[in-house]
Amino acid sequence: MAESIPEKPLSTGEWIVTELILIIPLVGIIMYFVWAFTDGNIGRRNLCRARLIICACALALGLVVLIGLAIFTTLLAGVASKHGYH
Repeated sequence: MAESIPEKPLSTGEWIVTELILIIPLVGIIMYFVWAFTDGNIGRRNLCRARLIICACALALGLVVLIGLAIFTTLLAGVASKHGYH
């Protein structure tokens, strides 16, 4: 059985480069997935996984709110037309 070598944490400079890469619009999204699902620094991998989970939750919540507003607007328009408001 091979002994595991403790992983060296990212330096401040490496974190700055990581954050700069992640704020580039299309490249950042791709890198979130690359770093989240490939072997590499465990701290960066966990950060990317956590941010992807938060983004997925925010997207789901946004869709629920959007659908709710669409239903509410449709119902409100139906009530308004029923009472003669155009």
